[in-house]
Amino acid sequence: HFQIKKPLVSYYEHNKLERGQMILDRILAGESCALVSDAGTPAISDPGFMLVRECVRQGVDVECLPGATAFVPALVASGLPNEKFCFEGFLPQKKGRQTRLKELALEYRTIIFYESPFRLLKTLTQFAEFFGTDRQVSVSREISKLHEETVRGSLEEVIQHFTVNEPRGEIVIVLAGLKDKKDKETEKDV
Repeated sequence: HFQIKKPLVSYYEHNKLERGQMILDRILAGESCALVSDAGTPAISDPGFMLVRECVRQGVDVECLPGATAFVPALVASGLPNEKFCFEGFLPQKKGRQTRLKELALEYRTIIFYESPFRLLKTLTQFAEFFGTDRQVSVSREISKLHEETVRGSLEEVIQHFTVNEPRGEIVIVLAGLKDKKDKETEKDV
């Protein structure tokens, strides 16, 4: 699009070890490198983290230009508390998933997840099992794109919405943390 004529090297989950070492070797030999992602900020729930970590370990200066990060606008648009939150990224698909959900059921901070549209309903249903159907959630998709959408409500309501409306695009789930007694009393005063 910008008519930039520099060689591109693909670097993704399935070639990160082999390509990462090759890229690092070129950087250590004096070349410059720019890590660009086609979906959000490089190194946030992205294998770019491993390349950055290796550069730091080798004493290579790493500069970061701030750019689009899906979870920040999703958190702001959620209307859920955002003074303290935890970012989980993608949950494990198999091993450790249920253990992690049990741990997160006790989390008081707002919790942020990334999810695929193909797994969204399964994930929301599991959240309802572990966190309760009345837990508040916000699901944002296609942030900063033409078909941006945010659906808010209880887990039960949002599950119903996406049962009828097929989820599409890149998805961020923002889940309310566990309310403690003090939070419930403050909510009544508002």
